[in-house]
Amino acid sequence: MSGMTHAVVVRGELNGLGVIRSLACGSVPTILVDTTRLRAGTWSRFCRVKIVEQLHGTNFVRDLLDLQRELGGRPVLLLTDEMAVTTVSEYRDQLAAAYRFQLPPADMVTKLSDKARFQEFAEINNLPVPCTAVLKCEFDLAKLGNLRFPVIIKPADKRPVYMGETERLHVVSTLTQCNVLCRQLLHTAGEIVVQEWIDGPDSDIYFSLFYRGHDPDHLAIFSGRKIVCNPPKIGSTAFCVAAPEVADVLESLTMACIELSKYRGLGSIEFKFDSKHQRFVIIEPTVGRTDWQEEIATLSGVNLPLAAYRHEMGLPPLHPTELNPAAAWQESVAHWTGRFALPGGMRVYDGYWRLHDPLPAFAFYGSAAAKRLRYVLRPLFGPRRANRLSNTTTKPTQEPTLRHP
Repeated sequence: MSGMTHAVVVRGELNGLGVIRSLACGSVPTILVDTTRLRAGTWSRFCRVKIVEQLHGTNFVRDLLDLQRELGGRPVLLLTDEMAVTTVSEYRDQLAAAYRFQLPPADMVTKLSDKARFQEFAEINNLPVPCTAVLKCEFDLAKLGNLRFPVIIKPADKRPVYMGETERLHVVSTLTQCNVLCRQLLHTAGEIVVQEWIDGPDSDIYFSLFYRGHDPDHLAIFSGRKIVCNPPKIGSTAFCVAAPEVADVLESLTMACIELSKYRGLGSIEFKFDSKHQRFVIIEPTVGRTDWQEEIATLSGVNLPLAAYRHEMGLPPLHPTELNPAAAWQESVAHWTGRFALPGGMRVYDGYWRLHDPLPAFAFYGSAAAKRLRYVLRPLFGPRRANRLSNTTTKPTQEPTLRHP
């Protein structure tokens, strides 16, 4: 293992933790780059940690280049953070000499990452998407009269969301409410998209996770289904399973998007089943990075991060394995009720807890317990005293190991 090239994973939330554990299946020495040791992934025994100031911008590029000089060779760069994707795409020529990675063409990263530009791309190429109005100014509010309500409103550019400058989305049920809210958002979030709401439960939401190498024939793909979202209907994946029963349909749509966009690298597409029109529609793509629930693919037998690493290193593809549809993934025990929607005999994997890698769970659940304790103690002792009491009872007792598996 000492002679193997490192993988560098950016950001250590649940997404990154799943990538780290997936790479560990191939004994890949892994460095996690993050801004804090408070994220669960920094506690995994399967990585070393590099703390940097931020995960975007020129300082992030400088830190990546410094890390490469420390490691030597050309590490494989795997991204799990939206802002990092934007930066790596912008500085791809400078970083390509130091790291191995795949991304779509720069203009396509911009197009697919922007909800308004993606809507235009999908409509031009006859891809199935919900009816949507793109609003750039108040004059465009007239377009709202062509939509069926309720609708979901999102900023076209997600960067203000990640910077905490605006909300991720809003669901409104009337044209009057929509007009008022859109006027406000046009001034705070800039360009916005207003999309007809596709009715249905969380279990009508599906996804395709994939890796496409520089060789067009090198494609690994996995189809999954959400069982629970947090918050319901509009949030991130809280409970999911494989979806082999619709894999042919989803993978056909996904491959069409890949070909049309000349896509390379890791990514995913989220779908929702439109029961009214009996078809799947594309909700949005995830560009240049892994998805929140990426590990469900590995648990089901399709290890996409390891496939990406091996392809970048020129190693033979992983031997195909039979899909294991009996695996289910839950974000945390907070969503354990998703088990009731599963058929018998399925094994549920907690996103944080693994017996062979327990510290991420201790860090995450310990932090959650501390927050809850502060909330309970605050009325009794006041904010400062409650914080001191919770911090002394729930801190992990061990620093993250710096050894490889």
